[in-house]
Amino acid sequence: MRSLLLLATLLLAAPAFAAKPNVLLIVADDLGYNDLGFQGSTDIPTPNLDKLAAQSLVCTNGYVSHPFCSPTRAGIMTGRYQQRFGHENNPAWLPQDTVAGLPLTETTYPQLMQKAGYTTGAVGKWHLGAHPQFHPNKRGFDEYFGALGGGHQYFPGDKGGVEYTIPLNRNGKDEPQTKYLTEQFGDEASSFIGRHAGESKPWMLYLAFNAPHTPLQAPQKWLDKYSQLTDKNRQTYAAMVSSMDEAIGAVLMQLDTTKQRDNTLIYFVSDNGGPNLQAKSGSNFTSNAPLRGAKGMVYEGGMRVPFLVSWPAKIKPGKYEQPVIALDFLPTSLAAADSADLTPKNLDGVNLLPFLSGEESTAPHDTLFWRTGGPGGNNAIRRGTMKLVRLGKAEPELYDLSTDISESKNLAAEKPAVVQELVAAIAEWEKGTIKPIFESPKQGKPAAKKKKK
Repeated sequence: MRSLLLLATLLLAAPAFAAKPNVLLIVADDLGYNDLGFQGSTDIPTPNLDKLAAQSLVCTNGYVSHPFCSPTRAGIMTGRYQQRFGHENNPAWLPQDTVAGLPLTETTYPQLMQKAGYTTGAVGKWHLGAHPQFHPNKRGFDEYFGALGGGHQYFPGDKGGVEYTIPLNRNGKDEPQTKYLTEQFGDEASSFIGRHAGESKPWMLYLAFNAPHTPLQAPQKWLDKYSQLTDKNRQTYAAMVSSMDEAIGAVLMQLDTTKQRDNTLIYFVSDNGGPNLQAKSGSNFTSNAPLRGAKGMVYEGGMRVPFLVSWPAKIKPGKYEQPVIALDFLPTSLAAADSADLTPKNLDGVNLLPFLSGEESTAPHDTLFWRTGGPGGNNAIRRGTMKLVRLGKAEPELYDLSTDISESKNLAAEKPAVVQELVAAIAEWEKGTIKPIFESPKQGKPAAKKKKK
């Protein structure tokens, strides 16, 4: 009888650790590497993200797969380098265009999580195609609320370009914006978590803020908090970061209130580094210190980002120093869901769980790659601590990130054999990529526009 009672007690205690975890993926937009408290910021306090960081493995060599918006999101949604399927640029806002978006040939993260038994939801910025065929509900999300384009005005009724003033969208139907957008996205995410608390099915939620991406617009209460900042752009940007931090805090509180926090796997990243808007604004109001470069560049400041992984039931907080990439979220989530058998064979991401737990002491990736501008554009490769940068037809540059995180000392002349090895690795990797299938709007007339229906 005592044995039976003990067994019953163990079974009752087991679900928090044995049940499939919920998955919450939070993506910021154009966030500076050094603009969070846990990253070293001294002028933008972020208490909620700092608290999450204290409960997480902080991946100090965490990357996204591209230095600007939509391609990074395409990589996250597929677990594959987006150059493999031609999604290397930002799609123009062309609702009639059936090419400019995440190709329908790609299997998506939420589709696989659905197969693993999850209810899937997305809140926020989409930016993976404007045609109805690319809608989140068509790509694996059971529920969606957000802005389908690449950005949006933050306050209801504000004027701007077409893409930035389209109505918000809930499951394919227009819906009005009711408040400051960052706050509204936070409310929607909290509502999703509350609605699905206690259900037999676990959930996956993709919370994609457009903050702190331009336009620079912030609530007065946060502007007042940063009145000491003399640079008005920096003041507004800081207020936007704080508003996002507050919204994330509310989402985390909802997890705690509904007693789901321990068994929720949380990822947090920015989609790329902070932009360098010096030419437009007269001040570079984001900080990627101590990294070199900014959004759009293949130096570290373009794609090395704040990167958190938290799962209290399974992962001990601390720091993880090996290079990891947002492509890893998909296979890691499937493994956490005890559904690794669903993992496609063609992924570039890997299951991080054995590495983050210490079960595996080797690095998750031997080599990481980046490219902008298609074949012949700008490339970067990281192997171990060595990073090679090749800007178009310019001579390659080589840096040792273990001693030179700022990429300030070019070692190419000192280490020609390493340069040769990494250039050859890029050439081999590029054999598995294709040319971009559409162009970014600022590069001219989108190629896909010719094929509209």
